[in-house]
Amino acid sequence: MKKLLAILALVACVLPGGPALAQKTLIGVSLPQDDNPFYIALLRGIRARAAELGFEVITVSSQEDKAKQINGVQDLVARGVKGILISPIDATGVNAAYDAAASGRVPIISVARGSTSPNQTLHVAMDEKQIGRDIGNWIAQHVGGKGKVALLAGPAGSPTFKNVLDGIKESFGKAPGVQVVFEQFGALTRERGLKQAEDALVANPDLAAIYGANDDIGLGASQAVAAAGKKGKIFVTGMNGIPPALRAVKDGSLGVTVELNPVTWGRLGVDVLADYLKGKKHEQQVYIKHLLVDSKNIDTKLPK
Repeated sequence: MKKLLAILALVACVLPGGPALAQKTLIGVSLPQDDNPFYIALLRGIRARAAELGFEVITVSSQEDKAKQINGVQDLVARGVKGILISPIDATGVNAAYDAAASGRVPIISVARGSTSPNQTLHVAMDEKQIGRDIGNWIAQHVGGKGKVALLAGPAGSPTFKNVLDGIKESFGKAPGVQVVFEQFGALTRERGLKQAEDALVANPDLAAIYGANDDIGLGASQAVAAAGKKGKIFVTGMNGIPPALRAVKDGSLGVTVELNPVTWGRLGVDVLADYLKGKKHEQQVYIKHLLVDSKNIDTKLPK
């Protein structure tokens, strides 16, 4: 009888649903987009670090739909995840997702974009205003301290992109010759960058620079600049440092991008969550390092 019980216990440990599987730490991930290069790389970093720590990752899709993101997080809580990494579509519009995590006593850590929710456990962020200042200073320097600039900002509801924009404008305040003549908020897509850059160029054919809130917007804007025959004459900026943007900096289509290394960012998010689950304390915001990449240092960033 004792031998039979021992065999049954061993089988229970190796069969699906047995104690060995139950001990696996499940973490959930909710990102704004599935097909954005930045979030693809971010998720790659999350999965790689989670695998190293023995975590199992469950992802839910939202595709910039707030209701889907809220429902997805609620599903993650129901499935028993031990923690959630989220990049919120909107700073306030998906607060119900944070409420759901809090109700289930599940830590929810924002990565990249942040939330105004009091239930946000931590925020693994970039130093948004400083990045904005750095971009603004780069633009002001390269246009010689004067000229017309178009700002193709990110989603209006995102404090991340507002903070970057505030930093840019702060730096422009020290360069009174720089004039913002076009400013629009919107989706982080190449199509939108192309269309709004075309609009900006029609209204202001003497533009000196175009700020793109991410690399996709910047790459779209660079297409409009090239089509207008002004490649190399109008400085276009991006942000995130994805491979197509790095290649565009090399060929002169894009003046500068900001390397945020989304793979490293994803890995850092997992590390912060793992620390929290162990009881280790962090500051409310954990910053990832950033670097401006332009013609001066692009060769060090391209694959060998």
